[in-house]
Amino acid sequence: MNKLKKYIFILIFLLNFGALSAQWNINQFFYRGQHALVEGRYAEAIDNFNILVRLDDQLYEAYFFRGIAKYNLGDFVGAQIDFDQTLAINPIYTPAYHYRAIALSRIGKYDLALKDLAEAVDLRPSYTGLYFSRGVTYFLSQQFEKAIEDFNKFIQKEPREPDAYLNRGASYLYVGDTLKAISDYNKAITLNKFEPEGYIRRARVFQMQKQYDKAIEDLNTAIELDKENTFAYFNRALMRFDNNDINGALDDLNSVLEQEPGNALTLYNRALIRTQIGDYNNALDDYDRVLNINPENVLAYFNRASVFLELGRFREAMDDYSQAINLYPDFAKAYMNRSYVKNQLGQYNSAQADYEIAQKKIAEYKRTSADSTAYAAFADTTRKYDRLLDFDAEFAKRDFNQELLQYRDVDIRLKPLYRFVAASEEESIALVLNKKYSDKRVEDFERQIPIGVELTCYEPKGGGVDNQRVMAALDAELAADSLGHSLFAKAILEAENRQFNIALDCYGKAIQNNPDEVFYYINRGAIQSEMIDFISSIENNVQVLTLDNAGTAKARVKEQSTRSYDYTAAIHDMKKAASIYPEFPYTYYNLGNLYCQSNDLPEAIRQYEKAISLYPNIGEAYYNKGLVLIYLKDKEKGCIDLSKAGELGIEDAYSVIKKYCTEE
Repeated sequence: MNKLKKYIFILIFLLNFGALSAQWNINQFFYRGQHALVEGRYAEAIDNFNILVRLDDQLYEAYFFRGIAKYNLGDFVGAQIDFDQTLAINPIYTPAYHYRAIALSRIGKYDLALKDLAEAVDLRPSYTGLYFSRGVTYFLSQQFEKAIEDFNKFIQKEPREPDAYLNRGASYLYVGDTLKAISDYNKAITLNKFEPEGYIRRARVFQMQKQYDKAIEDLNTAIELDKENTFAYFNRALMRFDNNDINGALDDLNSVLEQEPGNALTLYNRALIRTQIGDYNNALDDYDRVLNINPENVLAYFNRASVFLELGRFREAMDDYSQAINLYPDFAKAYMNRSYVKNQLGQYNSAQADYEIAQKKIAEYKRTSADSTAYAAFADTTRKYDRLLDFDAEFAKRDFNQELLQYRDVDIRLKPLYRFVAASEEESIALVLNKKYSDKRVEDFERQIPIGVELTCYEPKGGGVDNQRVMAALDAELAADSLGHSLFAKAILEAENRQFNIALDCYGKAIQNNPDEVFYYINRGAIQSEMIDFISSIENNVQVLTLDNAGTAKARVKEQSTRSYDYTAAIHDMKKAASIYPEFPYTYYNLGNLYCQSNDLPEAIRQYEKAISLYPNIGEAYYNKGLVLIYLKDKEKGCIDLSKAGELGIEDAYSVIKKYCTEE
């Protein structure tokens, strides 16, 4: 074999080996991703499918399965985006239409979901699962007759699927056919006697028919099958209350709250019962908790005012009636009650004004409103608002946002600033091996620091560095010469011990020694921000982004005082760092946080976008930007950013997505 032939043979061998190796890698990542999906390790599955789409951006199955993983994490927007990409590559891939429709229905886009399902049915009319999904979508969009038709088609092919009967039964119930609803629930129970859902659904029908004994019997069975079924306890509480079993109702509501301590609807109902039995102080506690969860709940203010009246606390009652009126200015009975309270306080002119406003609103509604429900809600001063609410109640839909049993009072905190922290030698080696962001300037800097350090936005793990021994060595070095890097290392250790003033002094001296070292400014800016946060936490005056039950956001300050904090010095240091090294993405990420804490949210978004443009894989920037966008009520864009953060490994994103990026 001459040299040319030998060279060609080796080249072909290497090319073939490379192709086989690449194919083997693709198959391996597919296997790992799908295996993780089956076992419910969705974040791990996403990691594997991320690698696949980087290896070959035309692998539509990789996008599809990543969409499935995101869906299972509650990221319906992210799932839709991946299914979009699947269909862009393969426009006739039926499962993508099917699952995109399911994702679209979960975010309330029913028309688009139905369009996708029609496309899928055209492609595969024999696939019966499509009729089930379309039936659910018709149900969610309140097209109950069409839902029944699709469930009929599904049941013809799959007559032993209990969920189909449960869903068709619910559809019959909404069109007023209770006999067929009961028949379907009976069938579902026959097919699976060990599933509590059938008993719960049937109990609701018995409740509507005032057959309370049968309803409670069904709920007893459901609870026997599932001791943690809060929905069953909640419904049994309502029925026990209707049967004058007050203690039983309280016991069931307590069972719900043991598992769901922040369930606003359950707390509200317990407050009503406690009020009726004269347990006023505990009722006030429950109303306080409801209003902490949802500060715009008009019924909670209205009924808490009645408790204050019973206790003779007239000024507090007046404040609550005023809050109810602020939230619903047409609430005639709140005006009437506030008029009574003002009379008790001797505010006769103001009381007369409230009375006249109430009468005017009642007359206005009687004259112009054809909607008797609206009249009853706002203008009927004979109506009482102290009955227990179920999930179908008019005010439950309005004021509890159709919440079932979910705790939604979540303080949403930004991912912290990036800075250098101490790391053990073992951690430093691991960081070199696993570093996600590669930057020669960072690596050179880390090698020069006399202790192991890492660049991170998370809390240092601790335990890996002998602070006392290292500090003694640093002090010995500094006694001989004020070396900038030794001062930097000492500042890191002092900050971890909450010795902020000493740390700031060290950073200041280090900067004097070397005013062009970008990372000195980044750490000093970060420690100034951390110092402010630490002080504010001691004063219990921490501002957080709080998303309310309507999926919107507001700034809420847990406060004992109204002191504000100034991040100007920290911002100045970050800007100086950006001027020295404008290509470093984490400086702009930090500026985003600092501007957010300074309430300049548009500028915060711009800084996060700068960070992302320099390093598209900075998941924390997507996460924080998503939170700020939701805060600013740009929910759609915010949820897309949170989805991207989750895709990049920020698992906290999925808990936020589940709560605020779905239309339940």
